Amino acid sequence: MSGVHTRKIEAGEGDQRLDRWFRKHYPQVPQGRIEKMCRKGEIRVDGGRVKTATRVEEGQEVRIPPLPDTPAPAVHRSDAHVSDADAKMIRAAVIYRDDHIIAINKPPGLPTQGGSKQLRHVDQMSEALRDGFDDKPKLVHRLDKDTSGVLLLARTREAAKGLTEALRHKATRKIYWAAVAGVPQPKMGTIKYGLVKAAGHGASGEGEKMICLHPRDVADTPGAKRAETDFIVLSALGGRLSWCALEPITGRTHQLRAHMSELGHPIIGDGKYGGSGQENLGDGWGAQLGGDLSKKLHLHARSMMFQHPVTHAQINLTAPLPDHMKRTWASLEWDVGDVPDDPFDPS
Repeated sequence: MSGVHTRKIEAGEGDQRLDRWFRKHYPQVPQGRIEKMCRKGEIRVDGGRVKTATRVEEGQEVRIPPLPDTPAPAVHRSDAHVSDADAKMIRAAVIYRDDHIIAINKPPGLPTQGGSKQLRHVDQMSEALRDGFDDKPKLVHRLDKDTSGVLLLARTREAAKGLTEALRHKATRKIYWAAVAGVPQPKMGTIKYGLVKAAGHGASGEGEKMICLHPRDVADTPGAKRAETDFIVLSALGGRLSWCALEPITGRTHQLRAHMSELGHPIIGDGKYGGSGQENLGDGWGAQLGGDLSKKLHLHARSMMFQHPVTHAQINLTAPLPDHMKRTWASLEWDVGDVPDDPFDPS
């Protein structure tokens, strides 16, 4: 398709990510190419530069640069063929489904979405969850690659819009479980450090990291955002290790990992925020357990509570621990039945 032209976001197409809208209208263009065109400013919305995650609204005009006329090779497309093994795995991960929503227990190590070098991810595998619907389920939020647990997908545009609005307006509750170095004191509280992104070291910003700021410095720091996390210690192993429940009040990138590290109690297995140089308020040994216990990240999205966007029923979802955390819990004799479903409930 030669030449630059503009295209208007039509009725019913609003409130969705730019890259999703783009792929629907130009399926021959791979995700990596869309990301590159956004970075170079070739794709614009109402004349302004945008990112692939920018949400477009009805009536806006999208600048479309010259595009290829032929489809990209299937291996480079976000909806590349799902192997039988991956289809079986993602179907087994489903913990809730109806005509509007699917929820999975995302395995650790599996990215939520792909990039130019990542072709195996939840968004790609969701083709195996289509189940006769016209479109594959749509992601409405993310989990870090190494974080496991409850992840929501919407089967319809109505459900996607409702869930996105609920997440945006904090009408959902998410509780995470983590094993952390040392034992926070006091054993219950709220972390209110702001977060600002520090540039990564790779050519495409790989290794980017969130830096914590005192709340008083957020307003005067370009790019900084306020962030808030509630925490409570559920069990402890002396002063060396503890099982914590974490509830993110805001939803910033790497928020829980950065906040616990700043508190002096990095999450076990967190090489980015709790390496060997990490000082903590336990005995200073960083975020590795040692011995036979797993070095994987011990952070799990345990539960999510929200109102169904279509039926308005109250939905309470719980995801079992991944295998490496089950082994750690068993070794430490921590029993999931010994703690309340909602440890932050004052009643």
